[in-house]
Amino acid sequence: MNILQPGRAPIYEMLEQYRLKGNISYHVPGHKNGEAYSGAEGAGYLDEIMRYDVTEITGTDDLHHPEGVIREAQELAADCFGAEESFLLVGGSTAGNLALILTVCPEPGMVLILQRNVHKSVIHGLMLAGVRAVFLEPQLDADSGLAVAPAAEAVQAALAAYPEAAAVLVTMPNYYGMGTDLAPLARICHDSGVPLLVDEAHGAHYGLHPALPAGALACGADGVVQSTHKMLPALTMGAMLHVQGPRLNRALLRQRLAMVQSSSPSYPVMASLDLARRLVHTGRAGAFTAGLAAVDELKRGLAALPRFGLLQPAQPLQPHGGAGTAAGMDTPPASTAAYTTQDPFKAVIYDAAGVLGGFELQRRLEEKGIVPEMSDDRHVVLAFSLGSKAEETFTLLGALREIDVESAAAEPFSVPSSFNEVERTLSPSAEVSTWNNSVQSLISQPVTFSLKPVTAGETESVPLEYSVGRVAAEMVIPYPPGIPLLYPGEVINEAACRRLAALRQGGAKFQACADPALRRIVVYNNMKGGEV
Repeated sequence: MNILQPGRAPIYEMLEQYRLKGNISYHVPGHKNGEAYSGAEGAGYLDEIMRYDVTEITGTDDLHHPEGVIREAQELAADCFGAEESFLLVGGSTAGNLALILTVCPEPGMVLILQRNVHKSVIHGLMLAGVRAVFLEPQLDADSGLAVAPAAEAVQAALAAYPEAAAVLVTMPNYYGMGTDLAPLARICHDSGVPLLVDEAHGAHYGLHPALPAGALACGADGVVQSTHKMLPALTMGAMLHVQGPRLNRALLRQRLAMVQSSSPSYPVMASLDLARRLVHTGRAGAFTAGLAAVDELKRGLAALPRFGLLQPAQPLQPHGGAGTAAGMDTPPASTAAYTTQDPFKAVIYDAAGVLGGFELQRRLEEKGIVPEMSDDRHVVLAFSLGSKAEETFTLLGALREIDVESAAAEPFSVPSSFNEVERTLSPSAEVSTWNNSVQSLISQPVTFSLKPVTAGETESVPLEYSVGRVAAEMVIPYPPGIPLLYPGEVINEAACRRLAALRQGGAKFQACADPALRRIVVYNNMKGGEV
């Protein structure tokens, strides 16, 4: 058995050796190590990247049947992140979510229990697998009004009501870095003999520093998908899938991964996954020192700038150490709080005066050269990472001070005592975030998903304001973060219509619907609806 060497980055090292050899390429890709652009305009810095852009030739290994450097890179990833087995993903967390769903639901009509507000990639997985989805309403944090994850009691009740369920899938943390302890959910799933799948796209760094919450694997999850490119420093589309335990068919999972990933994977993306893993594997807690220092500067600056608040749990955070409650250990009763952990690298700020909404605050920050991750009606999400610097935080604070002065001169304000008060002054709707998604009952009836297209003759387009009571024939996805607020086959109630109209008015962008401005919406021309 080979001894793992965390200091190695085998894929990157192989590519560097390939570049230095200067071999003549008589294989794809067609840019021939960037030579196609020699002396031509238009390549720029990409010319250098192309020198590392190879394919499956002698010595480069094969992602779909790894035996060399890719196998070693995956073994190192498993060691770093605490998995039994890890897979490199070149199609982002989307590929991992699709593969997991297609693995646990290998036949159409199987039941999958999942939280309501999932990423659109999960919905696409449901469609590909022909799943009968049982949706659970996520808990709402009372102070912020933001959805987190289903309560343990809801998961237990759903498994009791649908004992034939193949698995349970949740998202943790959410787009805002909010979460709760997953160990009770894992224990409930395992007591019922089903795996817990976790879309941990925004938590690739979890468990790697004492200031960070525990990762899903440490809490007992069976299959975990992480976007290494989001909160760790891999190239965009670089992600990982980690598995442990006996509840997933790994041979089938490998086959599903081969189905949903390119047969010509990007070696630069894989090398960046290798380098990102090496950085945290060898640096451990020290790799996060500079980034956390930048976050601390923000907290100190905001303390002197009470106009802007910082989202934090109402009760103490989960114990530090990145361990949380290890699966299999005695645990206290599940907390009734919806929100107990916060990713320090997701700084969620808001105007505590209730004057500037999130969309407007983002616009003003961007005017000053500060580009946030996203915003909703109230909040602006600032994504820090181990690559953030304190001097950049000083610039951010300077921009916030300018915005404070500019808006204070035009609109005097008083600081409300809570978000509930901000709610009354800012928006008439109780659900304004694109992350949230309402459902009429705690546990839905099974919703059948399929790839069957909706024909034009079955539908019509109506103004959004006149859609109440009609059956949606299209998905409506505000983006970011890509959480569907409406599924085909659902009756559009008055609250949903008001909420969509408020998001439209606030400047939210929409995907998957025929009218991206959402002035009109496609509905079935009868009340029968159809499969999703």
